[in-house]
Amino acid sequence: MSGCCSPQGHYAIFDERFARSVADRYRRRGLTAAQRQIIGFLSRRGVEGATVLEVGGGAGEIGVELLKRGADHVTTVELVSSYDAEAASLLEAAGLIHRARRLQVNIALDPDAVEAADIVVLHRVVCCYPDHQGLLASAASHARRLLVFSHPPRNLATIAYAGAQNLVFRLAGHGFKTFMHPPAEMLATLARQGLAPVYRHRGALWHVAGFSR
Repeated sequence: MSGCCSPQGHYAIFDERFARSVADRYRRRGLTAAQRQIIGFLSRRGVEGATVLEVGGGAGEIGVELLKRGADHVTTVELVSSYDAEAASLLEAAGLIHRARRLQVNIALDPDAVEAADIVVLHRVVCCYPDHQGLLASAASHARRLLVFSHPPRNLATIAYAGAQNLVFRLAGHGFKTFMHPPAEMLATLARQGLAPVYRHRGALWHVAGFSR
């Protein structure tokens, strides 16, 4: 792997300092608006006793909240280890660390390294990965019951913003890019994996889509 798909490329942006800022924000203010939409959708569908796979789960805020709501176990996969200390701190504070584990795995390239789960979550992940079809197809193959993911709206403003952001990354020498994938293609990829759309939320910054098998 190289560039934006490599641990090195992601670590240039998502380092320990970034992880600390994410965890501290959660400690102070709780979930973001998009995270609340994800939790709300899953809670209405039922999380009691469920196993959860969170792809690119960062500091694990969503996993903590799902465990608090009765999920049995959460597995988080990440490309980098920089979130691990903050994630462990959040789990310990909630008394939930024995019901969670973290793996450093690229699920799109090594799907067999991760077990299937009742629920699969991808928040702010697809826009950080070039092969959205491969990533979503692999994630869908691991979802026994539900899958929910978020993505930025794709319009002229967000495409221009992503272009400017990527220019800054390139000038700074970071091997990382963001992507504005076509939403219709992402939804179609999940449909081909046998998942049916059952929820849609269009926020200003993030859209959330929920699927059921």
